[in-house]
Amino acid sequence: MAKIHVTTTVNGEPTEFLCTATQTMLDVLRDVLGLTGAKEGCGSGDCGACSIIVDDRLVCGCLMLGAEAEGRRILTIEGMAEGDKLHPLQQKFVELAALQCGVCTPGVLIAAKALLDRNPDPTETEVRFGLAGNLCRCTGYDKIVRAVLEAAAEQKEIAR
Repeated sequence: MAKIHVTTTVNGEPTEFLCTATQTMLDVLRDVLGLTGAKEGCGSGDCGACSIIVDDRLVCGCLMLGAEAEGRRILTIEGMAEGDKLHPLQQKFVELAALQCGVCTPGVLIAAKALLDRNPDPTETEVRFGLAGNLCRCTGYDKIVRAVLEAAAEQKEIAR
């Protein structure tokens, strides 16, 4: 099968790769680019484990073709931290033990970042709605929601 040459930006870095016409962005990230943070949970866009941000929009990597990345800006969980400094959401997830097995965590963190990028001061209901596309089999979601709310509150304080 012929390969398609794609030029894009992944986690702030100019990136080029080859993919087939049927290869998903999730498969490209994991198998071609070696970015294994996004997980395949369902392969049908129902669980959110493969969530990435494409041009400031939350997307399921399993539903996007790799060829569609041409000219786009993609953020994965690997791009959230700045060097050794965790993103405030990541820090709160650690502090509040808002993760367990870790399969859903990258997708939840990316979805939470997308939410806070467009709504930096969400209510609890808005957080729950914003994360509704991300399923977790291990937690009751309360610690996740608290972590997002606390990260938002901290960022609001820093901005003052």
